[in-house]
Amino acid sequence: MPNNQIRLIRLVILLSLASAGINAVTTAAGKPAEAPIRFAILGDLTGTPNPDIYAKIVIEIERLKPDFVMTVGDMIEGPVPDTTVMNEEWREYASLVESLTPPLYFTPGNNDIFNDFSEAWYRQHVAEPYYSFDHSGLHIIILDASRWEVSQGLPAGQLQWLANDLGGSADAAYTLVFMHKPFWYETIARGEPDTLHNLFVNGGVDAVFTGHYHVYFSGMFDGIRYTSVGSSGGGMSPGPTGLGYHYTWVTVDEEGIHIAPVKMGSVLPWDELTARERRFWRTIQLSGLRLNSAVPVNRDLTVKETSIRLTVDNADSRFAIADTLRWHIPEGWKVEPQTAAVAVAAGQTATLDFDVACDGRLYPVPTATLNFTYGDAKQTAVETALRVARDVVCHRVTGKPVMDGKLSEDFWKDPVTHLFASDGSLQRVDPVRFYCAYDTENLYLAAYCEDALMDSLRGTVTEHDGPIYAEDCVGYFFEPELGQGVVYQIYINPLGTAFDQKIVWHSRSDVETDRDWNSNGEIKTVRGDDFWSMEARIPLAGLGARAEPGGKWRLNFRRKQPRYESAADWQVPLGHDPEEFGFMTIR
Repeated sequence: MPNNQIRLIRLVILLSLASAGINAVTTAAGKPAEAPIRFAILGDLTGTPNPDIYAKIVIEIERLKPDFVMTVGDMIEGPVPDTTVMNEEWREYASLVESLTPPLYFTPGNNDIFNDFSEAWYRQHVAEPYYSFDHSGLHIIILDASRWEVSQGLPAGQLQWLANDLGGSADAAYTLVFMHKPFWYETIARGEPDTLHNLFVNGGVDAVFTGHYHVYFSGMFDGIRYTSVGSSGGGMSPGPTGLGYHYTWVTVDEEGIHIAPVKMGSVLPWDELTARERRFWRTIQLSGLRLNSAVPVNRDLTVKETSIRLTVDNADSRFAIADTLRWHIPEGWKVEPQTAAVAVAAGQTATLDFDVACDGRLYPVPTATLNFTYGDAKQTAVETALRVARDVVCHRVTGKPVMDGKLSEDFWKDPVTHLFASDGSLQRVDPVRFYCAYDTENLYLAAYCEDALMDSLRGTVTEHDGPIYAEDCVGYFFEPELGQGVVYQIYINPLGTAFDQKIVWHSRSDVETDRDWNSNGEIKTVRGDDFWSMEARIPLAGLGARAEPGGKWRLNFRRKQPRYESAADWQVPLGHDPEEFGFMTIR
């Protein structure tokens, strides 16, 4: 190979590593500087290499700005008889680490030095196979364990050099050793003698770092911290802890040496999420996918085949959407088509039509998912659930009913008995019956709550607007004027105490609450041996509403039973958003 090409390879490597000479002394040995010393250790790259992984880890290390970076060997694939191939592998390695600004120090592995020729080439173009340097009170030793399998096999010259080096660095605050193969794991970790370990103990070594096995493990022997650094790109299977590709971060301060494996992907860039990206992300999560209306539910909780329209709103003026919308369809439901190609230009909207039906269990409902672009090379999945709307009949009251909590009037009919847990599963509370009725001036509410253990009934709050929502109670949410976003909440406990408030729903991110609103209801309750019941008369004037035959309100209601640590809801999910309520039809 021409000498000028060899010199070029060496220049590329040295420049890319930002190091003027691998054996340069950074500072004189002695007491560590006041500021902690921080450095990173790159694990093996080769042995079924994955250069992309290694490059990503290098980027993460650069973000952390360590004082310097170490390797534990196997930086090229080797061993190869062809000099041209070896040169190309070192060029590739140089390109992987060229973004590092701190100095990088090499430790040779068995793939880097594999015969006498490769050792000579390594000495000329990369570094000395074994050497030492000092950094702010640290004495760091790099050994060549590339071609031997046990400590005793190391050449006598290297062992003598090590002994001399350790003897000359007794004043170092800490002495660290780097070598590729973990001889210590096969010897002292098994309770067997080890030549290098004896030299380390006698020479005051504090920590030893190795590679080769592509998995992280460690041990403390005779006061020396041994650490095997796992793979930073070489083929591997995660160990029992699940730690996969990683690098190791070391901090040395007045308290000692601190070692931490860092899983790849843990160190993110400063602009991982910009303010503009988050604002847009919030927008598309709330309104990127919008259903035109809720699907009506039959009394038997089935849904007849009906058409729905889904709007895709790409509010970002910079990025287009090009993806496939997919429905997750639970058993019993049908959605056609199940997928749809979506292409929406920046700042534009598009609509998609689907046919849905359900002849099985109502919950869980189908959900649609679409990927939105919200930044350069950044995507997020936006999901929306099909909205369903149950219907309850509100019957007309004649005469002037007596509110005594007994539910004896004949207008208490067509009760709602089928409710759900908050996750859509069957209710996990005792049976309950809900009723509603009306006249020209009032809304009437009733609930009959069975309870097999009345002694466990929790109902002690007597102060209006007290925390009865933490007790046994029934609760209601009403939107009398559809689409106005004005919701009235009323909770009632077994003592007849009410908690009520007015909620003005401007948007999902802008909700105004008026705790001073009072329903001025007349409420009566009754306790029996195995139930408690409630009747309430709520003036329509306080709800700012009228009740007329054929009219519809939005509605949701629930029973809470602390003994089961659960609640039973009519519509799921139960919240303040009236778009997720069912309907009350005034008959």
